[in-house]
Amino acid sequence: MRAYFGRRYRFSASHRLHTEALSAEENRAAYGKCNNPHGHGHNYIVEVRVGGDVDAETGMVCNLVELDDCVRREVLEVFDHTNLNLHACFEDVVPTTESVCAEIYRRMKGAFHAAEIVAVRVEETNNNFFEIREH
Repeated sequence: MRAYFGRRYRFSASHRLHTEALSAEENRAAYGKCNNPHGHGHNYIVEVRVGGDVDAETGMVCNLVELDDCVRREVLEVFDHTNLNLHACFEDVVPTTESVCAEIYRRMKGAFHAAEIVAVRVEETNNNFFEIREH
């Protein structure tokens, strides 16, 4: 039987939504107040969902400690209390919530193999979130 397990994590980071591909006016029109030259910050909530068979011995989909360690190493230690615009992974990508979610998903898929990463959801505000998941 396939089961799914989800866990939430939090980190704080700042960013500015801006691209050199647009003029100053176009950036303001596209990103509004999020185009502030000084940037702004969020307290992000990241949800990681894994799926797999329930282990007959442990009764779990995956070892929670291993998942926590992977998220800490691949996400929290990398992005917490940083300016997302300064990360190499966002050098040519605007660090929107969609881009942040995609990067976290990519990192987790590459680093966690004890169970399948089936979805990553990043909540930027109470109203805004983005999710990437397997089809």
